[in-house]
Amino acid sequence: MKKLLSYSYKKSRLSIMLGAFLFLQAATSLISGAFLFNPLIDESDITTTMTNVANSPNIVNASILVDIFTAIGIIILGICLYQLLKKTDKLFASIGLALYIFEATLLVVSKYVVFAFLGLSTLYLESPTIELANYAQIILDLNGFIYSSHIIPFGIAAFIFYYLLFKSNAIPRWMSLWGVITVSVVLIGVVLDMYNVPIPFILLVPYVPFEFVVGIFILIKGLKVLRTD
Repeated sequence: MKKLLSYSYKKSRLSIMLGAFLFLQAATSLISGAFLFNPLIDESDITTTMTNVANSPNIVNASILVDIFTAIGIIILGICLYQLLKKTDKLFASIGLALYIFEATLLVVSKYVVFAFLGLSTLYLESPTIELANYAQIILDLNGFIYSSHIIPFGIAAFIFYYLLFKSNAIPRWMSLWGVITVSVVLIGVVLDMYNVPIPFILLVPYVPFEFVVGIFILIKGLKVLRTD
């Protein structure tokens, strides 16, 4: 009598960690950018930005700390995805993990730049000069470039991992396709933006809830595993 192959959802330590870190690193990234550092930035006026930053050192330091936690979460997430998907394709899973580590490294480097910008902003508040404002603008632009750059290894790694999730059938395939398609748009959009090609923000929105939704789904349901009936 032939055994029929089928899949069932199962919770494990790996699925709990994967779901938790998908959710947590997405949440910390959103908190740091949307609610802490970015509201202090006035793209049309560097002096206003420096004043905002100098007057809010606790918020800036909190955003730096939260992003460092995000970087740690990215690495742990990459390890979890590697452990899950290495049986599907070890080479591509290894490339994805390496790119996640590179992404986390760039993110941490950008936080050192933010710390330098905070120092310049504090000096500017005490003794405002055109020279300090010019230096600060360069530092702020450098931070923006590094931060945008960290999306590139993320986009490539995420594309690889979501494709392997599709192949492994560890989560519903429509979720994997959602990730593959939307993260590709984010990757292309960021690259074009770095070359000053405007991209409608609405095109990037479909990816925003992905990690939250998939993280919660995995925490509740677990991951699909192959069984024999």
